[in-house]
Amino acid sequence: MNNQLSPSQEFSYPFETLQQIARDMLAHAKKGGASACEANVSDGCGLNVTVRQGAVDTIEHTRDKGLSVTVFIGQKRGHASTSDFSPQAISDTVTAALSIARHTAADDCAGLADADLLANSFPDLDLYHPWSLSVEQAIELAKACEAAAFAVDKRITNSEGATISLSSSQFVYANSLGFLAGYPLSRHSVSCAMIASEQDMMQRDYWYSIARDAADLESIEEVGKKAGMRTIARLGAKKIATCDVPVLFEAPIASTLMGHFTQAVSGASLYRKSSFLLDSIGKQIFSPDIQIRELPHIKKGLASCIFDDEGVATRDRFVVENGIVQGYFLGSYSARKLGLRSTGNAGGNHNLVLENATALSFNALLKKMGTGLLVTELLGHGVNSVTGDYSRGASGFWVENGEISYPVEEITIAGNLKEMLQGIIGVGDDTIVRGSKQCGSLLIERMTVAGH
Repeated sequence: MNNQLSPSQEFSYPFETLQQIARDMLAHAKKGGASACEANVSDGCGLNVTVRQGAVDTIEHTRDKGLSVTVFIGQKRGHASTSDFSPQAISDTVTAALSIARHTAADDCAGLADADLLANSFPDLDLYHPWSLSVEQAIELAKACEAAAFAVDKRITNSEGATISLSSSQFVYANSLGFLAGYPLSRHSVSCAMIASEQDMMQRDYWYSIARDAADLESIEEVGKKAGMRTIARLGAKKIATCDVPVLFEAPIASTLMGHFTQAVSGASLYRKSSFLLDSIGKQIFSPDIQIRELPHIKKGLASCIFDDEGVATRDRFVVENGIVQGYFLGSYSARKLGLRSTGNAGGNHNLVLENATALSFNALLKKMGTGLLVTELLGHGVNSVTGDYSRGASGFWVENGEISYPVEEITIAGNLKEMLQGIIGVGDDTIVRGSKQCGSLLIERMTVAGH
């Protein structure tokens, strides 16, 4: 199998060179006594420009390359990596992996992915859109973004900077089962963080947009304007008394709840029994109107891929259907530990989309909540993945009679993830795509909000 989706003129090495390096590593490993082996080779470049208060703060050019090899001697595993592409370094890296394997205990779950699961078709997912931008142009865009934020209100007095970021990469994955494939990728972003002050109070907030194709980013001015408006909205924040109320997670952070669910039904958490959702396939975890689909083949998707980190073909599937868990997230090793088969998730999940047939507008969610807390920022990491106990610092807005009343800060929201997922009583239609998990704002029926 041999597939390349798009040639590139901007990388340090031709795609064919990466292919040859991968072949060379496999050949070295086989010659050195490996019964099976796999190799990854990648090459990338990028530019980051940050402007702060109208002046250039940082300009960073990046050129990255790396290769890694995993060898198996029977069911003993060894792994090594390097950023040196010279023939000697390639040989030394493979030798190091073989040495590690010889001194490692055998593991009956170790090995390459099952051959019948490997990808054998390679559709173009349109993931590569290099952004032809000079440093000077990037500086001007960053300045325009920050200026749009400053223009929102005279109370915006300082800036943490506006950043333009562009990156492109290409990779090849190969293994001794005859698999050899790879393709180029791109990822670009615009971000802005501002500081507002009023009397003795200061607040900060930010906004950003990310996409495979620069043409799909929010406009430079819009990113700056949203950063400015969000910062101003936080001025005059108050503390509130401890209470039990509905909590609405704004779309940009609602995806963190999907993240906790995903971790809980991922292979490593399950076979180590460090999950609050053990043996959850076939069980009602969400309310019946919640669907979560994994859609790895979305064109230009931020987490789209044809195959996972082991060459296993990815496919569309329901992870949750009518609130019931249908499947886990497994690579080959974790699947064998659980007596199952890989789901094509070595390396993570691919475009998880939470859907609800009765999704509401953001304002309708506020009305449905009535009186409660809108959370726009989460702080800290107080989540117990074994018990599901959830406690995080937060800030946002107090809502009364379906209307935002005033900003709040220095609060903690607490609950249990099992109850929180079951207690999702409203889903917003305001999805913002920023990564591998996509959902609108999520309304939780009740949580404890600890104030003063």
